[in-house]
Amino acid sequence: MKFLDIASLDPINTALVFENPECRVVGRIETYSCKLAGVDKKLYKHFESQWNSDLSESVSPDQNHSLHNIISPFGPMDQPSSRRMLFNLIATLNASYPDYDFSDVKPDQFTKQPSVPMVCNYINNTLFNLGHAYIVNDLNLWQVIDDIIELDECSVYSFNPDIDSDPNAEDGAIWSFNFFFYNIKLKRILFFAVRCLSINAPLQEEEPLDTFSDSGSDVIGMSYEEYVMGDIEM
Repeated sequence: MKFLDIASLDPINTALVFENPECRVVGRIETYSCKLAGVDKKLYKHFESQWNSDLSESVSPDQNHSLHNIISPFGPMDQPSSRRMLFNLIATLNASYPDYDFSDVKPDQFTKQPSVPMVCNYINNTLFNLGHAYIVNDLNLWQVIDDIIELDECSVYSFNPDIDSDPNAEDGAIWSFNFFFYNIKLKRILFFAVRCLSINAPLQEEEPLDTFSDSGSDVIGMSYEEYVMGDIEM
């Protein structure tokens, strides 16, 4: 995956790192080309080899657990297009979290979201509840993103890691989300990740906090769904 350095995202990424009296938030938006080159080509060949080996060794079709019967968020995993989509998301995670290896992440750890507007509303409510509506309104969040990825042409996937594959499972973590906006025509993925930490969690190098909010919402101890979903209009 090739990281695309897009200047219009810089002010938004700066604004997505902030704290309020209850929590600390670290967010980022990154864009990647899905065109494979160099190391990615080797990884993809290895990935395909593993899947083809698993498929060839799977149990007979009259049994229920054949890998040929696996239906993933990307479609049947015996189809190359489904495996390529899974690889693209794994490669995006590897590029975005270089200290982690997501090679063993399974298809069922991803979810295809019902619609782009629902995800946009989900993110909007998160930022509004955190007292940072200006990221949406003043920084024109979705117009900037649309210019990059063409939202009407996108599918959106979320990453739902287990404890062993969660890069955000650190001390003080409250909730996090990872969304992939994928435009197959552009061969491009926009990765939108946000994590919320306890105000007492240790600072990481990527968290130069200098933006504050007076939001009074008590979020400590709440799940992401409890915190956000109550205000979302589908």
